[in-house]
Amino acid sequence: MSSDKISMPVWNEKHLRAATDAAGVALWAWNVDTDAITMDERAYDLWDVPKSEKHITFEILSRNIHPADLERVRSAFAATRAIVGAYEIDFRILFDGDIRWISARGQGDDADIADRTMFGIFLDVTQRKQAEEANELLAGEMSHRVKNLLTIATALTQFTSRSAATKEDMAHELTNRLMALGRAQDLIRPTPGRKSEGALLGDLVSILLAPYDEREASVRIRVSVPKMKVGEMSSTTLALVLHELATNSAKYGSLSLASGTLDVSCNAHGDEVVVTWTERGGPPLKAPAMLNGFGSRLVQRSMAAQLGGSIAFDWSEEGLVVTLIMSKDRLAR
Repeated sequence: MSSDKISMPVWNEKHLRAATDAAGVALWAWNVDTDAITMDERAYDLWDVPKSEKHITFEILSRNIHPADLERVRSAFAATRAIVGAYEIDFRILFDGDIRWISARGQGDDADIADRTMFGIFLDVTQRKQAEEANELLAGEMSHRVKNLLTIATALTQFTSRSAATKEDMAHELTNRLMALGRAQDLIRPTPGRKSEGALLGDLVSILLAPYDEREASVRIRVSVPKMKVGEMSSTTLALVLHELATNSAKYGSLSLASGTLDVSCNAHGDEVVVTWTERGGPPLKAPAMLNGFGSRLVQRSMAAQLGGSIAFDWSEEGLVVTLIMSKDRLAR
């Protein structure tokens, strides 16, 4: 084995600047006596501070910090000298009407002070934070779907047993319903690389409601919609919304009883498409105090963000009526 020592490169200022530029690192320095903050050009851009502003202080930067994070950042900033070792704090700033996530990192306990100045870096971690939020939303949605599927399977078993004459008939009917439920799940679980041209609105609604159409029940589910194409993107969103309504109906509404019925109708008015979901013959309903469950928030967010519309609930004595209003242009996408 060679005993020669490895020769380490010499990192001069040019090399370090090239490395920090490539990594998107912004530099800052803080004079612990005067509280003056010095930043490089990238930090000015990151904070959206005019380069003409030469006397930077925390109070100047705090104008851009998100109000919900301001006191937390102020306390952390004041405590940096008392921290032993490295520190890191992530917080939001407001940038041209949008929210940007910043990570401030440095060394505490006066360990690296030179000429009464502490040094550190800023990193734009917006994409990482957005990915974390998306993962949290996905995890919540998947947990919600799994719970719903277990509840639906129980409901399907119960009302299949009401109409089945033998255990063989029940097994056959239940299998068919669970397979139909699987087809409905495919509509709200897009597969990467799978191309779709959307679907007809009537077909979309029928596939989603097929698992709940109880055999030998007289006209249990009625679908009356015009021939209308639903685009690839909006079909997944609309399927998710309708699936959530069907799940709730199977739990608490008209689809939970053999006597219950469901009517789904649709009308187009100018630039709007209105779908009306009408439940009758179910158990007595009571309007919830707040629609703050995960499923409700998911439906409301989907209606507004993806379909450019809204959803309204009417808990009447006769049964629940849900009105979905969507943009015709968004629905066709």
